[in-house]
Amino acid sequence: MDGVDSADRAASAPDIRNGLLYPCGEPPEPGTVKEVADGVLWVRMPLPFALKWINLWLLRDGDGWAIVDTGVALEETRAYWRTIIEDVLGGAKITRVFVTHMHPDHVGLAGWLTRKYQCRLWMSRLEYISCRMLVADTGREAPDEGTTFYQQAGWSEDSIDTYRVRFGGFGKGVSRMPDAYRRLSDGETIDIGGREWAVIMGCGHSPEHACLYQKDLSVLISGDQVLPRISSNVSIFPTEPDADPLTDWLDSCRKLRGLVPDETFILPAHNEPFVGVQKRLTDLIEGHEIGLSRILDILDEPKRVVDTFSALFKRPIGPDILGMATGEAGAHLNTLRARGLIDRTVGEDGVARYART
Repeated sequence: MDGVDSADRAASAPDIRNGLLYPCGEPPEPGTVKEVADGVLWVRMPLPFALKWINLWLLRDGDGWAIVDTGVALEETRAYWRTIIEDVLGGAKITRVFVTHMHPDHVGLAGWLTRKYQCRLWMSRLEYISCRMLVADTGREAPDEGTTFYQQAGWSEDSIDTYRVRFGGFGKGVSRMPDAYRRLSDGETIDIGGREWAVIMGCGHSPEHACLYQKDLSVLISGDQVLPRISSNVSIFPTEPDADPLTDWLDSCRKLRGLVPDETFILPAHNEPFVGVQKRLTDLIEGHEIGLSRILDILDEPKRVVDTFSALFKRPIGPDILGMATGEAGAHLNTLRARGLIDRTVGEDGVARYART
C-alpha cells in the first residue's frame, strides 16, 4: 500500500467537478483497500438501497487498525470484512470500532465486529440510544402516532397501509448492538495511532453525528455530515413531529465551516473523497435556503405537506421515497414555522395545512 500525503494528492492529475477536487482516482473494489493518507485506508462496501455504495475507513492504531463505520448487516458485507481483515491486513488486530451515527449503513455490523474481534464500540450517546430504541421497534405494530403523523401530512389510505406493513424494519439491517460502549463527546480529542483526532458533532441528519478531524494530516472523516454531490436527508419523524432538525443542520454546517480549513481532505460516507469543503458547506446552506424560499412562495393558499413536494424536489415522488420526502418537506415547514413565517392548522379531516402568517 503506497502512502499518499497531501502534496502527492495535489500533484496528481486533477479531477475537478462543480468546483471540488477529487484527488483519489478510482475507488477500491469491495474486499480491497486503498491508502488515501498516511495510515488511513479507504474501504468501499455495497448497499442494497438506491444509494449503492458506502465508504468506510481504517485508521492505523498502534499494532492494529481502528474501523470507522461498518456497512449494513448482510452476509456479503461480513464476507468482505473477513477478506480485508484476515487476508489484506494479514489478520491484524482490530482495536476498536467508531460509528459516526446510527443509520444501518453505518452501524449495521458494529455489534458483529466488536464481538468477533473483541473490541469496543465508540459512538455518541444520542446515536447509541436512538439506535437501540429503533432496533427495539422491530416486529412491533405501527403506532397510532405514526398513522396520525402521515394522515396529517396528506397521505392516502393505501400509503398509510404500506407504512403499517413496513414499520419496524430498521433492525433488519443492524446486528445485535453491544450492551456497552465508549461515549464520543463534542470537542474531545482521541489518540488513534499516536495522532490526535478531534470529535466534531453535527445535528440534523441524525441526533448527534460524530465527525473525526486530524489537523496534522488535514483529514476530516465526515460521515453523512458533508457529502460532495448529494445532500443528506434532513427529516422529521412521528416520534418528534414538531422538531426543527433543518435549523440544527444549517447551524452544524456553519459550525464546520468555522472549524475546518478549505484545504482539508474530506472523507465522506458516499461519493468520493474531495477537497473544497468551504464551497460545499456554503452550497449546502444556500441550497436549503432556496428550498425554504420556494416552499414559502407557494403558501399564499393553505397547502398540505405532500403539496409542497414540487417546490422542494426535482424528481417525482414515488412510493419508494414517499416517507423520506414527507420527512424532509415537514422539516422545511417546521423551520418556516420556527421563523414565524407560516402557520399550521389541522382541519376536521385530520389533515394539517400550512400558509403564510
